[in-house]
Amino acid sequence: MRLGLLAKKIGMSRFYDSLGINHSVTILKVDESNVVDIKTNEKNGYSAVRLSLGKSKRNNNKPVRGFLKKQNIPAFLFSKEFRVSETDNYKVGEKVSVNNFIEGQFVDVTSNSKGKGFAGGMKRHNFGGNRATHGVSISHRSHGSTGQCQDPGKVFKGKKMAGRLGNVQVTIQNLKVLKVDNENGIILVKGAVPGHKDSVLKIFDSIKKNQKIKPVNKDEADEINDSAQQQTKDNSSNLPNESKANTSENKGEPEQNTNLPEKETSNQTNESITNNTKNVDSNQNTNSMESNEKPNKNDNENNKDEVK
Repeated sequence: MRLGLLAKKIGMSRFYDSLGINHSVTILKVDESNVVDIKTNEKNGYSAVRLSLGKSKRNNNKPVRGFLKKQNIPAFLFSKEFRVSETDNYKVGEKVSVNNFIEGQFVDVTSNSKGKGFAGGMKRHNFGGNRATHGVSISHRSHGSTGQCQDPGKVFKGKKMAGRLGNVQVTIQNLKVLKVDNENGIILVKGAVPGHKDSVLKIFDSIKKNQKIKPVNKDEADEINDSAQQQTKDNSSNLPNESKANTSENKGEPEQNTNLPEKETSNQTNESITNNTKNVDSNQNTNSMESNEKPNKNDNENNKDEVK
């Protein structure tokens, strides 16, 4: 068994993966999580690691102050134990980050659900209720009979009746980790998790999945972040250079085209075509002028004959 994490529920949002698919996710924040105590088989009979979450400025009582002084650690807000197979790799005061989990793995999340106060049988247990008309008065939403006759003479334990709804420990299994942000200490988990905003959650590896998980070390995570930042800087620096190169190529294109012989021949052929069209147009104009002059001469002769 591996070590889990304590986190705070920030709220829900959406996340677009590399394929552009929209996922509804829950944002979990891991802030100031340290190893507070270690339990071993030799001393305690079981092996576990106790983690803390957050910093506390409140006045602690005497037993808590003695524990903090003994472990030489600062005050914290919450703490939970996680069962582990080996405790040799952990030390008191060591910081635990979101690198404990990797993207793509499945986790289980445990927390107390939202408290909804006193509720009736229809809301709490999904009862159907009595009829709305005909012989039913006042008891439309009642849960009906709760026992038998004089024989048992009691109501059995566990009977579904009205009572307090919510504020119960709930575990949601097989939630996929979509994003792990080491810089901000944020984990994005697909789907909903129990609890209200700012509630404390326990996150641990999924029990029902056989996963071989190799957590990323701090040095490896720093290297990954540095390489990602360098890639973004290189891409941003290459963009203006590429634009300059494209502009220079566009400027150089007309100079190269003027030296090509094919362009000259095409220009010559275009000039010859335009000259031919001009000659054809001039011949057509002269023919039209001649045709216009001939009928004028015939008209003059006819006029002379009439005068005679």
